[in-house]
Amino acid sequence: MSLRTVIATRYVTPLREGGSLPAIVEADDDGMYVLKFRGAGQGAKALIAELVAGEIARTIGLPVPEIVFVELDADLARTEPDPEIQDLIRASAGLNIALDYLPGSITFDPIAGNAEADLASAIVWFDAYVTNIDRTPRNANLLVWHRRLWLIDHGAALYFHHTWNRYRDRSRDRFPAIQDHVLLRFASSLQTVDAALTERLTPERIHQIVQLIPDAWLVDSPFSDSRQHRDAYSEYLLRRLELPRVFLEEALHARSLNV
Repeated sequence: MSLRTVIATRYVTPLREGGSLPAIVEADDDGMYVLKFRGAGQGAKALIAELVAGEIARTIGLPVPEIVFVELDADLARTEPDPEIQDLIRASAGLNIALDYLPGSITFDPIAGNAEADLASAIVWFDAYVTNIDRTPRNANLLVWHRRLWLIDHGAALYFHHTWNRYRDRSRDRFPAIQDHVLLRFASSLQTVDAALTERLTPERIHQIVQLIPDAWLVDSPFSDSRQHRDAYSEYLLRRLELPRVFLEEALHARSLNV
């Protein structure tokens, strides 16, 4: 399993609705991407969450734009008039991450929008599993493109890795924040989708996804080397799938209170 690596050739425009100031960039393959900067406030951990959660979503069949590694040259800052953007580019020189840009996509409207039960249930299940706190009515992080829902922005997921204290015990957290999920009211098939989604997340697949994390992003941890650091991610994710799946129980409970 591998991701493509492209080289950023042009900074196009910032996306200021994002707290970490992502941007649309052009790359050497002539593609357009939404770049997430390693030098932004949440640092490399947000990029790890974007990578791991995004590829988990893809593994269980959810629509996620292609994720690529992006090499960013600090020299690209010279053409930018905004000092904040200049500083961000310079602080992010090296390897970053980006999602394929979906031109013409629109933000999902949680009031006017609708979602098919199995898809909504799979998204709720996924977000509860990866502890994604950022799929609420205020910030749905869902796009509609060619009449299809697409999942974006998973940098806030896997928040356990901001402190590794008791991470094994925390793998069994129920994730009560699922009560605020934008698609919870549509997720009437949670128990139905659970078995199929879990079956796709084999230990081999989890390990393959975690192995994608670049060494340069594995910083600020109590582990002695990158192998132990990756093993801890795999252990957390696999323990979270063990029965009883408390995150599923919490989602079912939250939905029973909201329908």
